[in-house]
Amino acid sequence: MRRRDFIIFLAGAMAAWPLAARAQHKAMQVIGFLGTGSLGPGSPFVASFHQGLSETGYIEGRNVAVEYRWAEGQLDRLPALAADLVGRNVDLIVSGGLPSVLAAKNATSTIPIVFTSAEDPVAAGLVASLARPGGNLTGFSLLHAELEPKRFELLSELVPKAGVFVLLVNPNNPNTERIIGEVQQAARTKGLQLHIVKGVTESEIDAAFATLADRRAGAVIVSTDAFFCNRREQLMALAARHAVPASYNSREFAALGGLISYGASTRAVFRQMGIYAGKILAGAKPADLPVQQPTTFELVVNLKTAQALGLTVPPSILARATEVIE
Repeated sequence: MRRRDFIIFLAGAMAAWPLAARAQHKAMQVIGFLGTGSLGPGSPFVASFHQGLSETGYIEGRNVAVEYRWAEGQLDRLPALAADLVGRNVDLIVSGGLPSVLAAKNATSTIPIVFTSAEDPVAAGLVASLARPGGNLTGFSLLHAELEPKRFELLSELVPKAGVFVLLVNPNNPNTERIIGEVQQAARTKGLQLHIVKGVTESEIDAAFATLADRRAGAVIVSTDAFFCNRREQLMALAARHAVPASYNSREFAALGGLISYGASTRAVFRQMGIYAGKILAGAKPADLPVQQPTTFELVVNLKTAQALGLTVPPSILARATEVIE
């Protein structure tokens, strides 16, 4: 190639390079949001997530895009939804609940994942350790299994005449055996009976509540599980129909009519997830961000439900309540 032709070729290539680079580079980073439920019930959590995201300088539609995928409570859809997000080459995946986290984890080992999970993330195989997650996942562990005995104690205090309790569990949850053991120990300490009932489908939940009268159950503890969270309305309706006091893991249950709830603030956790997502979009690596655990918890009591059940909420519980719904 002659010198003059080479110079023309080089100048053209240099002029074209920024255009090619811009074509290959995304105009806007994209977050994939993978949820087990639906946008309606989850919208307060999405708002909290965006609040945290904005605190790191990212605003949806301005400098970041979000692709939402909702399983609508059909957990078998999660693998395909996760694969779709990976196929769209999103920059980050946000997932809540162990089923969606596992779906995202199985779909990619390179795209960063920010999760929230009621289960122990180390025991569930999500991270190597809380302090040093390793790999492409980090997020928040809600300590729900550790709180189940506390929920039992609060419910027994609220319903002192109940001698028989029922614990509703999902046998597919990896924490179930641990939850059962800890609540059984709490029941033995108080000299109370505890029956275990299982539910992995809507019909099984119906059947579990139908056995309460035969068991002479005075109260029900609904254990923490993504499936149960997606069946809040069904659980509320069953508790009301059978006129049984029940405890739950989050404020969202009490707001729908549940008697009492105790657990971490889900909205606060989703705000923190937004902050983590922003940090990762700005260049931080999941392996360097420790898995966090909540340090404060919400105790919510629904007085209207207590009155409907003929219960008087003890002053000791009211004094500790974060919120009283009237």
